[in-house]
Amino acid sequence: MCGYNVESEISVRPEDIAKQFREGLEELGDFGILKVYTSGSFLDEREVPASVRDEVLDACHDRGTRLLFESRPEFVVQQRLQEVLARHDDLEVALGLESANDLVLANSINKGFTRKDYDRAAELLNGSNIAVRTYVLLKPPFLTESEAIQDSIATIGHAAKFSETVSLNPVNVQKGTLVEKMWRTWSYRPPWLWSVLEVLKATARAPKRLVCDPTGGGRERGAHNCGGCDDTILSSIKSFSESQDPSRLGWPDCPCREIWSGANDIEGYVMGGTCDLQRMSRRAKA
Repeated sequence: MCGYNVESEISVRPEDIAKQFREGLEELGDFGILKVYTSGSFLDEREVPASVRDEVLDACHDRGTRLLFESRPEFVVQQRLQEVLARHDDLEVALGLESANDLVLANSINKGFTRKDYDRAAELLNGSNIAVRTYVLLKPPFLTESEAIQDSIATIGHAAKFSETVSLNPVNVQKGTLVEKMWRTWSYRPPWLWSVLEVLKATARAPKRLVCDPTGGGRERGAHNCGGCDDTILSSIKSFSESQDPSRLGWPDCPCREIWSGANDIEGYVMGGTCDLQRMSRRAKA
């Protein structure tokens, strides 16, 4: 489901990355936390050379700024953490667990590691007094809507044991991916916003902080409902993420909630998996 490889550019040099970082700092001005998203692993020196990594760390140390970056578990090792902490110790590391179910990790996501690998990395970060942020994926391919909901609820419960923040990320359809191919043949539907609400409602008190900002929310390629209630729900999700008050989650009175509920009941029996029944129906009527 990840289309970042399509956007990759192998001609970018370390000095290009460093220059981009310095120019970005000048534009941003003063801030309390800096998020460096490599869409990969900041601790992987094939992606972020040590010289660039050290420049980022030194800049954050000099400014007294917390640094948030991503990494896969295999790069979270004691030696690398010691190198990082020697330069800056106000850190938050984001780990993309996605699912706490090893079968889902292997067969739906092709993640390349297991829950045990995540646990090891998270425990090492906790033991080094580094805050952990965990990403949880809602509705990877080959799961029904109801299976996806239960998987995310279970995964957030597991991630909460290690994490200062858990981020729920509904799948969006990206170019050049298997999910896009499935979506074009109506074999995949991004999660309903009702499903996002269901997961957030069930897990709102589990982690210290639970956030969600659906990429492409309200659009056909992102988490969406019928279009009539999408903006209201997306606004309520944003309000919840900012306030951590579950009462901010909105449940508007919309007929499509019954469609979502009915689709959840029959999806596994009719298709044996996921299918965009709503979009098929609209296209048939057109």
